[in-house]
Amino acid sequence: MKEEICKQKMSLVEKLGVHLEKREQLAPVAARILAYIILTGKKGTTFEEMVTVLCASKSTISTHLNHLQDLNKIQYFTKTGDRKKYFVINKDSVLHHINEMIKEWEEVANLHKEMKAYKETINEHIIDEDEKFDLTFHNDYLKFVKDASVSIETLKENLIKNKFNL
Repeated sequence: MKEEICKQKMSLVEKLGVHLEKREQLAPVAARILAYIILTGKKGTTFEEMVTVLCASKSTISTHLNHLQDLNKIQYFTKTGDRKKYFVINKDSVLHHINEMIKEWEEVANLHKEMKAYKETINEHIIDEDEKFDLTFHNDYLKFVKDASVSIETLKENLIKNKFNL
């Protein structure tokens, strides 16, 4: 059972790592480290464990851990009587990502509002109904952004209230 879970975790580390490489513009090993930390959860993972599991050199893991810490993607904690550092995802990094997403959605929504207003103005001067702009896409897109924004704000509030343990 444990071996199967490990295989599943490492498969997800690879898939998530590829995604993070693109989305976060990270080096492949840094993306795998971040993915592994995300999938390990709040118990954290040690430097030694990552060297073993990710099959990378100590210097490579160290370099990328330092880079991820500099980017505020990860943080570490220590345990009393234990000299090891336990790396976990930085919740503030997740909040920052959510805020950036909301900001981008707002910018795009504002652009759609302007385009819709322009097209409405043009439509007022067009007599032939077949030549008028169809505003359905803009209306549907603006509704989607509004609904998605409400959902992501709820997610953000729950994260802030510590309802989620990353």
